[in-house]
Amino acid sequence: MDVSKSPHGVIEATYQALRNRLVKGELRPDTKLKISDISQAMGVSTGVVREALTRLGAEGLVSATPQRGFRVAPMSAAELQDITRVRIEIEALCIRRSLELGDIEWEASVVGAYHRLQHTPDSVDPTSSLPAQSWTSAHTHFHDCIVAACDSPWLLKLRDQLHVQSERYRLIAASLIRHDERSLAMEHQAIFEAVASRDATKAIALISKHFSDTAQGLLERGSEHWLSP
Repeated sequence: MDVSKSPHGVIEATYQALRNRLVKGELRPDTKLKISDISQAMGVSTGVVREALTRLGAEGLVSATPQRGFRVAPMSAAELQDITRVRIEIEALCIRRSLELGDIEWEASVVGAYHRLQHTPDSVDPTSSLPAQSWTSAHTHFHDCIVAACDSPWLLKLRDQLHVQSERYRLIAASLIRHDERSLAMEHQAIFEAVASRDATKAIALISKHFSDTAQGLLERGSEHWLSP
């Protein structure tokens, strides 16, 4: 049986396609999501689209209002600040557990992830400030490897949910902040060195600043185009 053509496979593919567009900011906040239009554009049934949007609503990427249907979840300065604060707290817990429990295989995965990130160009288009997809993937993988030895599934699940939410803001921030305003390579090198030496306190401080600087950069540059107060 072709899983991709099964009802579950079609729903999953539709969900992933819509999720990708939402996270990348291709669908503007508070935009009405017309099920019939999406159904026609994607070549799937309205029931499939509704199921996918319902799942995205559970993740906070879509909002559903009686009589108004589905809309892209709004974005606000207050939410960005709240997400960042909570994300830092959850990330700190994950890092402490991971650095305490990580074995030699974990160490090797972190080294490999850092090497991949270090040698992946952050842009393939010199006219665009948006990061290359390959760099975004390497960046996510690096941060994921750091916490991979954490033994709490719930902490990791919460971390993933917060990552999805913050990714919407991060990609918009990347489109508004010029590359030369921050040295991400140096930030990642410092984080890697702290993790490699099992210095949890320093690693947490560096990653906290890493997250906070991205959020602050968005709030300071062009946020009026995307965020409500």
